[in-house]
Amino acid sequence: MHKKTILLVLVTLITVTTLLYMTQILDMFDYSIATLSKYGSSGDEVKKIQTRLSDWGYYTGDVDGFYGYMTYSAVKSFQVKNGLDADGIAGPQTLAALGLPSDNAQNAGSQTADSTGSGEVQLLARLIYGEARGEPYEGKVAVGAVVLNRTIDSRFPKTVAGVIYQPGAFDAVDDGQINLAPDTSSLNAARDAMNGWDPSYGCVYYYNPNTATSSWIWSRPIIVVIGNHNFAK
Repeated sequence: MHKKTILLVLVTLITVTTLLYMTQILDMFDYSIATLSKYGSSGDEVKKIQTRLSDWGYYTGDVDGFYGYMTYSAVKSFQVKNGLDADGIAGPQTLAALGLPSDNAQNAGSQTADSTGSGEVQLLARLIYGEARGEPYEGKVAVGAVVLNRTIDSRFPKTVAGVIYQPGAFDAVDDGQINLAPDTSSLNAARDAMNGWDPSYGCVYYYNPNTATSSWIWSRPIIVVIGNHNFAK
């Protein structure tokens, strides 16, 4: 009887210790993902995600701050479209692509930060590399300037990420070239555009007349031609 009591106590202690350890592990895991918005989350960040995805045509539900199935599906569609891991979780890379960087977005890798720590420069450089690779340097800067000009035009999203990832806005996003690592020339062009150089003279459109298929774009007044691109307002 005494041995059975001792054995019961030992089993109880082991069970309690195991449960406490598992609880600590789960708490640590929850803490590690506390900055991520995911299925079941709620709050202001979720509202911002819903608003951004709604503006870009991915989300059609209510902007209620609850990360339900519709939000999950919209995030996943955005991730698939933009070459991100399609897990339906708004992690640092997804938030950065949405123009809503989290506190640890700077640690998300080369996709969200360049050597200067500026995610916007890196993102703009990737767009320039995908859209204007092989163009004169001035033309690369002009492409970057068009993106920045759109951020201050009421017809377009107000952030660099918003402009770049607006559905159908840029071929480099549609065909995945936005995910290629930019070269030094594209990075420098992005920085020059960010610093205020605008060879496009305020344009918000550009196109290659040899490949453009939209009849509407030809109606826009051409301001300057640089390399293979017409820049228009």
